[in-house]
Amino acid sequence: MTAKRRLAIIGCGMMGREHMRNIALVSDTELVAIADPYAGSREEARALALSLGQHPEFYDTGAALMEEASPDAVIIASPNHTHFDVLGQVMPHEVAILVEKPLCTTVAHAREIAQRAAAYPPLFWVGLEYRFMPPVTRFVERVHGGETGDVRMLYVREHRFPFLPKVGDWNRFNRNTGGTLVEKCCHFFDLMRHTLQDEPVRIFASGGQDVNHLDERYDGEVPDILDNAFVTVDFARGARAVLDLCMFAEGAEQQEEIYALGARGRLDVAIPAAEVTWSPRDRSGPLVEKVETPRDALAAGDHHGATYFQLRHFLDALDTGGPPQLTAFDGLRSVQMGAAAQQSIASGQPVALDFTDNGDELA
Repeated sequence: MTAKRRLAIIGCGMMGREHMRNIALVSDTELVAIADPYAGSREEARALALSLGQHPEFYDTGAALMEEASPDAVIIASPNHTHFDVLGQVMPHEVAILVEKPLCTTVAHAREIAQRAAAYPPLFWVGLEYRFMPPVTRFVERVHGGETGDVRMLYVREHRFPFLPKVGDWNRFNRNTGGTLVEKCCHFFDLMRHTLQDEPVRIFASGGQDVNHLDERYDGEVPDILDNAFVTVDFARGARAVLDLCMFAEGAEQQEEIYALGARGRLDVAIPAAEVTWSPRDRSGPLVEKVETPRDALAAGDHHGATYFQLRHFLDALDTGGPPQLTAFDGLRSVQMGAAAQQSIASGQPVALDFTDNGDELA
């Protein structure tokens, strides 16, 4: 590596531009190249780069970028359904990679990438950044510290706004996203595994498209993405987790709420309140801990500072040669769980999972 880390971004839509703003907050880091096939996205990114004091070269394709720019690391923030092909362009160059969630839109593609990443010499990191929201990080630290005792129940609620418009309206159809429970909720399935430090054995889900996008048409097609769901996940050591998703609840005070319950009491975290609350069973609570996030990190994106803190951890691993905190195996598991939830809704039946391998088959 050179004295300045040389970063590139493939895909400069909404998430790519969030990465640009966060890169601008990190010293000794230079954004040297951006690739996107859409001229409008490139022009928006060019204007943002100018305002941030960045001077990247722009390319129509990731392949052209990789041939000419020679970055130390590449952030892949292109549409979900392009990840598999873009990774195929980038991995032969053996540079460090941070690929946005979901790793891929199908289990088959995610498994293939995870197998390739297991033998990939440079750093390979999957952008499941919700772990890095400071209040969520603190919540998980306290759970892992034993505050609740063994967690028996974990509850994740996201009540939020509908999917935003994207270039080419790609996010309106399951074939491009993997389905809402892959596209949006892989974050939460990863948080379940991370918090419980366990693997799921069964998923049962109910959901539908009841409010959003029903009056939209794209080349005569009606969008088919879910806008609400309940997902119940049974874990190997007996814990149960629930995801409660509603995407027509933008008026809710808290967008995300997570609860962990064990024999000693309940611990919960709320975003954007940024509060971790302990409610012991002896009723001596609730005791509230406020977890602050730096204002510049909050202002740089829409994920409560998570993109910034993930970037710092990614760059630390790049500098030291350390391992990724979020591996391709984690990315595969989150896709598998989302796909199983989508399958359960389609079939009306629970889906059994055999995740006892712990990645051995990818070695």
